[in-house]
Formats: sequence, C-alpha cells, structure tokens
Amino acid sequence: MEKFRSIISEFFVDLRAQKLRSFLTMFGIIWGTVAIVVLVAFGVGFRKQTIASMHGMGEAVAIMWPGNTSKPWMGYGVGRPLPLVEDDAKLLIEQVPGISAISPEYSKNGTARVGQNILNPLVTGVNVAYGDMRNIIAQQGGRYINDLDIQQRRRVVVLGNKVKELLFGDQDAIGRTVFVDQTPLTVIGIMKKKTQPSSYNSQDQDRIFIPLTTYTSLYGAVHVNNIIYKIKDPRAWEEIEKEIRVVLARKYQFDPTDEDAPSIWDTAESDQIIFYTFLGINIFLGLIGSFTLGVAGLGVANIMFIVVHERFREIGIKRAVGATKKNILFQFFSETFFIVASGAIIGFLIACGIVAAVSKLPIQDYVGTPEISAEVVGITIFVLTAVGLLSGLMPARSAANLDVVECLRD
Repeated sequence: MEKFRSIISEFFVDLRAQKLRSFLTMFGIIWGTVAIVVLVAFGVGFRKQTIASMHGMGEAVAIMWPGNTSKPWMGYGVGRPLPLVEDDAKLLIEQVPGISAISPEYSKNGTARVGQNILNPLVTGVNVAYGDMRNIIAQQGGRYINDLDIQQRRRVVVLGNKVKELLFGDQDAIGRTVFVDQTPLTVIGIMKKKTQPSSYNSQDQDRIFIPLTTYTSLYGAVHVNNIIYKIKDPRAWEEIEKEIRVVLARKYQFDPTDEDAPSIWDTAESDQIIFYTFLGINIFLGLIGSFTLGVAGLGVANIMFIVVHERFREIGIKRAVGATKKNILFQFFSETFFIVASGAIIGFLIACGIVAAVSKLPIQDYVGTPEISAEVVGITIFVLTAVGLLSGLMPARSAANLDVVECLRD
C-alpha cells in the first residue's frame, strides 16, 4: 500500500512539473474517449429508433396474400389463382405450432362521414388478435375490438388517429356515430399515434377497423384480402413459412415449394437484415473512435519513453538501492495507467454531457436518441484497457530493462 501511495505522489509531482506536456497527453485520451462514446451512443440510438419504427407495424409478424401458382403440380398448370378464406387462418394456427397468433384481414376503400366531413379511408375487418399483433392500441378512454363485438356482429369502429382528427377535429369521438358507406357505426376507440415507416395497403393512421364478422355482413365478403400472423421464435421464420405452405398445399393442391402461392412478407427477415446492418454500422463507428484512441495511446507511449529517458539517473539509483525490474515496471506502467484512466474519466463525463444535451433536441424521429447503454460502456472499457496496456507496457519494459551502470553514468 505504501508503495502504491509513493507511485501516486511521484505521478502528481511529475504532472505539476510538466503541466503542458501532461495536459496535451491527457487531452488525447479525453478526446478519444469522447469520440468513441458519442459515436457508439449515436449508433445504438439510431438502431433502436429504426427497430421501433419497423415494429410500428408489428413485431415478428408476417403478411400472407393469395397468389397464383407459378409451378405445375399433379396435373394442374401454372397461373391458377388460390384465394384465401377465414378458415385458412384457423387451419394454420391449429397445424403450425410456431404461430402464436393469427387474423384474417378484409379491406376495401370506403367512405366515412361525420356531418359535412367526408373521407375515403381503408375499411379493415379484423379479429381480436389483430390489435396486439399490429400495435393497434386504443387511446385512454376507448378500447379495441373484443370477442363480444365479433360474436354479436356489433356495429362498432376503431378509428386511426389521423381519421379521427379529420372527422372530429379536437372534439371527443368516443361514443359518437360515424357513417361508413351509409351504415352508422359507433366509435369505441381511437388508435394511439405511432411511428410506421412501412405498411401494406395503407398507413394505420388512415384506416378504420371493424369486427370481421361485421365486415362480412355489411359487404358480403367471402375471400380475405390477406392473413396476418405472429410467430413465437423470429429466428425460425424460414421453417415456419415452409410449414405454412405445406399445410395450404395439402388443401389447395399446389407445389409446397411454390413461393408465389401464396406470397409471404415476413418482417422477421427485415429484423434480421436490420440487425446485421447496424452491427456493421456500430463496428465501423467503434473503429473510428478506437483509431482516435489508438493515436492518443501512441502519444502517451511516446511521452512515457521521454519520461523514461529523463529519469535514467532516478532509475539507476532505485535499482542500486534494491529496486527490482518488477518494481520499475510497475511504477512506469502505473503512471501510464493513471494518465489513461484520468483522461478516460474526464472524457466519459464530457461525453455524457454531450449525449444528455443532444437527447433534448427534436431529432428522435429521424436518428433516434443517443444512448449510453451497457453496450457503449463495455466497448469503451475494452478499447481503453487495450490502449492502456499497449501504451504503458512498452515504456515500462524499456525502463525495467535499463542497465544500472549505464543509468548512473548518464
């Protein structure tokens, strides 16, 4: 413990003796730490915002559309249409264990009217599971479609938030009546606003949602426009797609490898692409910060070599009175460590201030909010440790291996 205190005191004596040199050496570490923390924090925030935006349409969901066969099968030719019906959704959730939820989806462009306000939104008929899968969450004071709405074919509607604004303005819409294609429907919920850069058919804010049983009774629909389902394990999306085609191929007699009958868009595949894309971006940003810290580490190593040269006589005297090579190695390595650690702490605090200030800017919808997560801290500590070891070990070994006689003669 006494030895450690002695090293610390010598370190601060040297700092006071060489203020400018010490500041410039430490500044490189400070700047490098700020660079790597801020860059990786922005990368993490951008990735999370992109994922959140993608999941506005739903997490680990897939949309399946009816298609036409593109391969001959069992005497059938190509180009045969394969429409989908509600019972196909029941069949799939019973026979494909990897599906956790499923909903048929009917849709058509309709007319919605409240007084003199008239719109042409997409009218969508769905079941209860659809809301959770697609993040159709009702604002406070309202609700989403429930089982009784489905069973009793209730004439109720959930409005997209943009539809509500255009039909009702700032007025409360819950309990009010909307005429949809001349049919009066009671508003039971308004969808919460959400970020949704991707969609199919229409943005959810521009839709109205009604029970699928109500939809079929109003429009006499037989074939669904598409079926949406959610899978339990997003990593197994390819296997589940194959199972789905096998089940439907048995029913409709088509080649199970025919990807056009039906066609499927699985957002889990997009999630996988996003994961690897942002992994590459974060590695790139981390490398830029690491190079900056690496240059700073070279500066520290260079300064420590100069310090070793300046303290030849001190090293010789210490070795002459009994200090071992390990004592000298530890002393100079510790001094390097203190420089790196002090610069890193100051740099990290500055980076936290920068991230906190930037987080208050209205940029979340564009590049996300930079975040100092465990991932950022881990990468920073790893790089700083590597820089400290490399920049400290070489000068320390050089000092430890000096010849005692040469040091005293110098």
